[in-house]
Parts: sequence; C-alpha cells; structure tokens
Amino acid sequence: MNYFIGVIVDKMRVAGIYTLLVKGQGIAQCYERPLWRACGDVDFFLSEDNYKKAKSYLTPLASHIEDENPINLHLAMTVDPWVVELHGSLQGGLWKRVDRVLSEIRDAIFCGGCVRTWMNGKTQVFLPRVDEDIVYVFSHILQHFFRGGIGLRQICDFSRLLWTYNGSFNLPLLESRLLKMGVMSEWKTFSALAVIALGMPPEVMPFYSSEKKWEKKAKRVIDVILETGNFGYNRDLSYYEKYPYILYKIISLLQNTKDTVKHMGIFPIDSIRIWGLMIRDGITAVFKGK
Repeated sequence: MNYFIGVIVDKMRVAGIYTLLVKGQGIAQCYERPLWRACGDVDFFLSEDNYKKAKSYLTPLASHIEDENPINLHLAMTVDPWVVELHGSLQGGLWKRVDRVLSEIRDAIFCGGCVRTWMNGKTQVFLPRVDEDIVYVFSHILQHFFRGGIGLRQICDFSRLLWTYNGSFNLPLLESRLLKMGVMSEWKTFSALAVIALGMPPEVMPFYSSEKKWEKKAKRVIDVILETGNFGYNRDLSYYEKYPYILYKIISLLQNTKDTVKHMGIFPIDSIRIWGLMIRDGITAVFKGK
C-alpha cells in the first residue's frame, strides 16, 4: 500500500492534483513498527477544486466506483486493488457544532498551510498538522461509534498519535476546539478507555480524569465494541438482501434505535441528537429511493 500511495501521489502531482493523506498509512507512521499496522483504505483529503480533478483523473482507472455523496464530497472506488476514498470535506454526519469546527480545520489546512509531511520512500506525502489531525481522528471515532461500527484500531491510532506527538501540539487550541464541538464528555470517556484498556500513560493523555464516572462510561464503550465487533463485524446485515426496500429500512431503523438506547447510557444528549439526524437522513433516503 505504501508503494501504491507513493506512485499515485506522484502521478496526481504531475497532473496538477494536490492532496493530503488522512488516517491509514499516515497514522501508521506513529507506530514503532508502521508495517505491523493492518492496512485499511487509502483516504485522500482534497480542496474542492482538487477533489474534482482527482475524481476525473482516478475514476477511469477504477475497477469499481461507489455512489458519490455530492453534499459531503465523498467518493470511494477500487484502484489496483486498493479502496481509494476521496474526501472534499471532513464532515461525517455528526451535529452542527462538530461540523463547524471541522470546517475551520479544513480552512486551516488549505488556507493556512497547517500540514506535516511523511517521506514515503522518495515521495513527500502531506498529512494534516498534528493539531488538526488529532481533532479529525477523534471526530472520526465518534462518527463510527454513533453511526456505525467502531474499530478498536481507531482508538489505538488515536492513542499512538497522542503518544508520538506528546508535548508538541497546542493544548489550549485542542481544548478550545473540543469545547466548541461539545465533545469533552466523549473525549474524557475515550481517554479513560485508552488508559484502562490500552495502557496509555495517564500523564500523556490530555484532559484525562481519574473520576469513576469516566471509567464506567469507558467500560460501557468497551462493551459496545466487543458486542458489535470490529467495525460492526458481528452485525447481521443479511436483511439488506433478504427483504424489500421499505422493510429493510424499517429493520435498519429498529437497529439504530436499539443502538441509541445503549448509547444513551453513555452519552445521553448526543445520542438522541444523532438518532434524530439518522431519522432525518433515513427519511431523505427513502424519498430518494436510496
């Protein structure tokens, strides 16, 4: 995958397409043995103009192309043989306060030049600056927790990022962003999870609290992860193929409502907020026949 990233980034650069790499192999460089981290997808983050150019450049090379999300500017495709995702936005279906901060981070990256680099062989690959990357990686964890299956690897990535750059990121800026997003409760919970389950040193975890309530919440999150499996692996999604469209949408609604009830025991207000957004998105999808 590293070789593929180097080749495709070089080719896009020659074609006048400039991109950042997010998550995946960029975060892998925070591990002591980067090649031991299991590969996921190749996620490129681009300005709106570069997103359009990358879409035109890569789609002829793809063996499979998924439906595009034109609102969030997201397109996934399979290229030789990796899954490549183009992101023209960092937003992931959370509430407005989160989206506003993620939009500020996008502007900081593309307008303020807030990036860092990884030398992948002879290819210079751009990544978000660590101040922005921490917030994006954490928001992506919340997206998967509230709206799908979360992977333990995501929390490992989050922990390794914080460990590797401990003392070199802007702590007041991180705190202000978390407060603006309204996710400090989630941060303290996942911080406690990293400490009690993954061995993260408490003194390295920003805003970690040893209060029992955060440990209790963390253990409930662990229960959710173990029940649903890696990225929802334990979910039985066969109903998508077994039943007619309206029926499987109803089953999906019931499953999401069941998940929300569990999440409410951990993050009550935000769980209800996300449930409302999923209902809205589900109704919209029904009217569009998707």
